[in-house]
Amino acid sequence: MAHVSLKTIIAEAAKATPQKFEDWQKQWRLAAANGSQDTLLDFVSREAGLSEEVFLQQLAGVLKWPFVDLKKQTVPTEAKNKISTKVAFQYYAVPTDYQNGTLQVAVCNPFDTAMLNSVQFDAKMPVQFALAPKTEIDKALKKYYGVGAETLDELAKEDEPMDLLVEDKEITEGDQEASVIKFVNQIIWEAFKSRATDIHFEPAEDELRIRNRIDGILHQMEMPPQLKRYQAAIISRIKVMSGMNISEKRLPQDGRINVRIKGEEIDIRVSTVPTVYGESVSLRLLTRGKIFLTLDKLGFDPREEAAIREVVVKPHGIMLVTGPTGAGKSTSLYAFLSSINSVTKRIITIEEPVEYELKGINQIPVRSDIGLTFAMGLRHILRQDPNVVMVGEVRDRETAEIVIRASLTGHLVFSTLHTNDAPSAFTRLIDMGIEPFLVASSVEAVLAQRLVRNICPACKTERKVELDFLRKIGFPEKDIPTTKFYQGVGCETCRGLGYQSRQGIYELLVVTEALRPLIMSRAPATTIAQKAIEGGMRTLRNDGWVKVKAGRTTIEEVLRVTQTEEHLSLMDDKG
Repeated sequence: MAHVSLKTIIAEAAKATPQKFEDWQKQWRLAAANGSQDTLLDFVSREAGLSEEVFLQQLAGVLKWPFVDLKKQTVPTEAKNKISTKVAFQYYAVPTDYQNGTLQVAVCNPFDTAMLNSVQFDAKMPVQFALAPKTEIDKALKKYYGVGAETLDELAKEDEPMDLLVEDKEITEGDQEASVIKFVNQIIWEAFKSRATDIHFEPAEDELRIRNRIDGILHQMEMPPQLKRYQAAIISRIKVMSGMNISEKRLPQDGRINVRIKGEEIDIRVSTVPTVYGESVSLRLLTRGKIFLTLDKLGFDPREEAAIREVVVKPHGIMLVTGPTGAGKSTSLYAFLSSINSVTKRIITIEEPVEYELKGINQIPVRSDIGLTFAMGLRHILRQDPNVVMVGEVRDRETAEIVIRASLTGHLVFSTLHTNDAPSAFTRLIDMGIEPFLVASSVEAVLAQRLVRNICPACKTERKVELDFLRKIGFPEKDIPTTKFYQGVGCETCRGLGYQSRQGIYELLVVTEALRPLIMSRAPATTIAQKAIEGGMRTLRNDGWVKVKAGRTTIEEVLRVTQTEEHLSLMDDKG
């Protein structure tokens, strides 16, 4: 294509004068000289104030090429197999149709002659090119070929796919290292982009399934069909990165990887367990710096926040946070500690493991393998003259007894318990063998919490909800006429999920003089809950309804995380 026709075509598509286009071209060259990765098309569409999709539609009209909406198009297997994985991924080319001996291929840059020639050569048949946005092509490649398919193709050509070298662990989008290394990096990169907190490699008889946990929900990654062949190499690579023994495949192992992604430090905790079909590997991604939330960012009701602030500045007592794994308990504890962290207070924590490092706080990791348990560590912490102690979890009688003793000897103690709601914390401690009068006199407050997904703001739309359904689930009757209900329909921003990020729902039980006799008389959790609700405690579900009324989450999310509430019957008439 001659330069003059190129100028005319792009200028016409952008609805700009040739002179204006020349100015853009000069600016683009200058930006490229300064390291910009934008193509001329990217630059022109942005300067013209057009989205990539609209610009490519106009460009397709000028070129007389078809424009393909890949969101609505299914790629036939027959067409997909006409182009090699390597060419498809290298040049962002997706075969979209095959008819009468002609292959239709969607591309995003019609002026890349190297790409056009390579696709023509690879297809070995007549090719009709079409235009589609690069982001949609990228999604289609991962959907139909699988994440990292081109890397596995490279592996298939190698006799020995086990080039496992330990090197500087910088993960980038275009990592050009050895194929196994590159593939593992691509998986971590994709998970990071999706805001995943966990990656699970799960071997089965005929596949290696890879799933990401995004906002608390597991999603399966699209994987190339030949992935199972490289299971041993992939798992060995992860074990090398995390400093594990790669020859030991019969015992569970734990390790840690520190990587940089786009300049951001990521801690990855790695765990392996042996299964029937090989080792199952779990990666927990912890982003340093994202944890440092302040109390006001956790989404408490102003009344509850004020009550928590009163508890965390007390000179002694116990503050417990309860909830299942992944409910955000650690985040809340770190926020409490950050709010009282000062040069006048000595704060010591014992955790398993230390998830995030807090400046000015002494943090001790549990090492069960050498006998450093919560109980042993806590016993020694108390000789270190602390003002505030945080214990990762109270899981046995010995730890519970030391925590109680610490609070009664003038220490403020924070810890977690695995119970479904706040009132159950008292019965759990008593079941562990702690005397009820000690529980009643030392525990100051219990916070139960869950995480609900937020509705994606980009695709949030109003919805209708049946009145009978709202009554059945106990939605406050008085609020039904005035409440607008919303949902996310799924869009580009949230990757079609309808949700983006999470927030907490809370149930705060502050121990009052009215509750102490009940705890001392071993009253059941439901009786304690009834009394606490009468005193103004808001249950998890009712706090969820507040978030629904504010339009921040959906009814389904609240029901999903509060189904195990033990005192649902007590809430029907409470706002």
